[in-house]
Amino acid sequence: MHHCLLHDTVAPMRHGFLLVDKPKGLTSHDVVAAVRRQLSEKDIGHLGTLDPLATGLLVLAVGKKALKVVELFSDLSKTYDASVLFGAVSTTYDAEGTIERREPPKGWMVPDEIIIQCMIADRFVGKIQQVPPAYSAIHIGGERAYHKARQGRGVNIPPREVEITSCDILSYSYPKLALRVACGSGTYIRSLAHDLGDLLKCGGYLEALRRTSVGAWSVEDAVSLDRVSWAQVIPLKEILRTFAKCELSQEEFAHLSCGRDIAGEVTYPAIGWFDDLPVALLEMKNAMVHARKVL
Repeated sequence: MHHCLLHDTVAPMRHGFLLVDKPKGLTSHDVVAAVRRQLSEKDIGHLGTLDPLATGLLVLAVGKKALKVVELFSDLSKTYDASVLFGAVSTTYDAEGTIERREPPKGWMVPDEIIIQCMIADRFVGKIQQVPPAYSAIHIGGERAYHKARQGRGVNIPPREVEITSCDILSYSYPKLALRVACGSGTYIRSLAHDLGDLLKCGGYLEALRRTSVGAWSVEDAVSLDRVSWAQVIPLKEILRTFAKCELSQEEFAHLSCGRDIAGEVTYPAIGWFDDLPVALLEMKNAMVHARKVL
């Protein structure tokens, strides 16, 4: 006789999200590898990469169950503090690339802060078309763009719509401009720096970048890489409390765990709870409640 195993709801849930303050010089994958070692946990991923040059908030999903719900957090807004350097351009649009001085056209004058502010408001706030850098992890024809760029092959990345909700000047003294940017998922601050320099006819690239928030999470609540421990992992039940909640009976949970649908109505994304623990990611299928994923 085939039995469906119920999850062990007594054992502590070593699954959740971890907020890490990424140091400069490491890739997001380096951080994941380091945390895997420190927590002795192989199932770790992140909610959105940060370039090696950037520092700040990297949200990691720790444990199999946490990895299963990453899809719910793919479109979170982000805020950044960015430092732009004018008067030069970079192949990667940041300080990692080959830097080349840009001679401004004859009669060019150093733009004052008001002009820059007006240009930003006019061209870089709201829903805009943005071309990602050639040196980026975007897939072009089944291959990452940076692979093609490194081999000197032409990279033709089509523009995409991104949303910048605000872009404020923190300080400015030519050639340095400090910005605070709030934006939607998929926005490249490197491209913003490059495009602004282009528009001002003096060239520009991203000299430094710090991500200060992802969704409601702030870098102020993040832990440095050398202080990572299980105590800092935010439990999955806390992470998922804000989603629509569907309380399940033991029988309903048993059905869903076995791949059988149950009667009812939910709006995706909804979380099925049993015994005060999140146990399934629910959606509607053929007018029945279906477990898209069993946690």
